[in-house]
Amino acid sequence: MSENNKIGTYSFVAEPFHVDFTGRLTLGVLGNHLLNCAGFHATDRGFGIATLNEDNYTWVLSRLAIELEEMPYQYEDFSIQTWVENVYRLFTDRNFALLDKDGKKIGYARSVWAMINLNTRKPADLLTLHGGSIVDYVCDEPCPIEKPSRIKVSAGELVASLTAKYSDIDINGHVNSIRYIEHILDLFPIEMYRSKRIRRFEMAYVAESYYGDELSFFMDDAGEDVYQVEVRKNGSEVVCRSKVAFI
Repeated sequence: MSENNKIGTYSFVAEPFHVDFTGRLTLGVLGNHLLNCAGFHATDRGFGIATLNEDNYTWVLSRLAIELEEMPYQYEDFSIQTWVENVYRLFTDRNFALLDKDGKKIGYARSVWAMINLNTRKPADLLTLHGGSIVDYVCDEPCPIEKPSRIKVSAGELVASLTAKYSDIDINGHVNSIRYIEHILDLFPIEMYRSKRIRRFEMAYVAESYYGDELSFFMDDAGEDVYQVEVRKNGSEVVCRSKVAFI
């Protein structure tokens, strides 16, 4: 299989209801597009969620890192490329490139995924599934951004809290991974977004949360416009951590 055939390319338009007050695509919508592209790419190759669900398996996003030079503007066409960089026994690395209307690469993303058994919630061995054929899709296309880092948050001060509601919950019955991103971005005042843009955004998912859970947000100012956020549920258990770098 040629390297080009291992890369999926998917086209989009920055719809008016997908942009923020600056007219640029929001990070939450971009995140949803990235996850959709991962799903399209996996489905086209026999590893989509619908197929996996038949055997009681599903994909779970573990880590995500996004770096951006700019975002598509309202009504602009753009596309996303995705490919598999590595496959290990219990997880796989999937990368993305964001291309503007002229085909110029204006951003990249790295992600780490695990496949879990829906009954036991334990990871599956990727190298035995479908005879290990997933490794046939590994591609050496470059992705020139750093891998997701280890995020440590020491802050003990609560900066926000909310209760997980209807619009937070996805088809799996827990808080959607992109909703955490949107809630974290809401921690910053709108003035921040008037004068700066997000250069890099990272998420590390630790545990699931559910309808009615109380989510508490703690933040460290790491200096140089870098912030680290930890989300805990019901007072103690860590759900996810994030790093946000503005420029």
